[in-house]
Amino acid sequence: MYAIPCSFPSLLELEVNTLLLGLTAVLVVVLCFKVTPACVMALSSTIIPKPAPEADSDAEKCLRDIPTHVLKRLTPKSRACIERLRTCQLDRPDLSRQPTCKLAAVLVLLYEQAGELRVLLTTRSKLLRAHPGQTALPGGKADEEDESLVWTALREANEEVGLPLPPKSSNIHFVTTLPPFLSASQLLVTPVVVLLSSLSSPPTPSSSSSSVSDGASNASPNVPPSSSSHPILKSLTPSITEVDRIFDHPLEAILDPHLLSNKGESLVDEGEDWPYSAEEVYNTSDVRLKAFDGVIYRMHRFRTCASPIKGLTADILISVSELAYGRKPIYGRYPPDSQSEPQDGKRDGGAYGALVRRHIEENERVVAALEERGQ
Repeated sequence: MYAIPCSFPSLLELEVNTLLLGLTAVLVVVLCFKVTPACVMALSSTIIPKPAPEADSDAEKCLRDIPTHVLKRLTPKSRACIERLRTCQLDRPDLSRQPTCKLAAVLVLLYEQAGELRVLLTTRSKLLRAHPGQTALPGGKADEEDESLVWTALREANEEVGLPLPPKSSNIHFVTTLPPFLSASQLLVTPVVVLLSSLSSPPTPSSSSSSVSDGASNASPNVPPSSSSHPILKSLTPSITEVDRIFDHPLEAILDPHLLSNKGESLVDEGEDWPYSAEEVYNTSDVRLKAFDGVIYRMHRFRTCASPIKGLTADILISVSELAYGRKPIYGRYPPDSQSEPQDGKRDGGAYGALVRRHIEENERVVAALEERGQ
């Protein structure tokens, strides 16, 4: 058999060698993913990924833009709020290098009723180990299978209150995402703001309030029915293991709680759900939290028709309402902080912002160290 000199390999040999090298590279990549802890696998984006139209899932395609006819149905005031949220310039950090186990997302679902924007809220089950009986936005920790943190928020809302997932529901429209907040359990929580639009035509008799279940009424026979006229909200059902009640609250009242009295909102009586003065609609206190590296934290508490809005949920809604209405709240948002603007005893959240950035950087260093060790 004719021998080809070693210094001049044949075309067949080159193809075989190339194939072997390719298979070896694939094997190395597969092994790397096998040995990487689940905690280290980060989400690719904090917003809807847009590498190419064909790469988008059907579920998120309908969240891209708010149709013009949807915005036209809003009152000028509500439309201006949504536009401010859509166009706000925010410094969103890159979370692509964060461990998935450190990421979470909540859904800030806004809808218009009686000419004003309202936000969907829940009261967590008292059987839960974490924050039982407290008010929360639908949401939770990210899963490895989640396409993005937007999808995390939508999936969790579906699991907790039965909110239809797109594309099944074409009435849910993506508005924006906010920079992450840090929870007491050290999770980076990304708020995902969406708009629930009204239907293009009146609901049919089969979807009227008499034929669908009301989310609030499923929690307790003593809970009054929801005043919402939106069929989707009327059909929500709380998860037995996670949610005791579904309710809503006017977004603008987060900036000025006294609006509740002016609008005649139904409020819970003084007692277990509002252990403060019966005349108060807002309460606050400053505490130094070990979970936040000793940073002084201002606890805001807003009175509602159910459990009070406070803590992380209050912080997120304050940010959303400030952006939406383009003004500051009537109360002091942050406690005095000598590290920021000591001349007037105010601060702009600089200490908290620095704390969030520090945690992001620490998580990235952990990931880099694990990758360097091949774990």
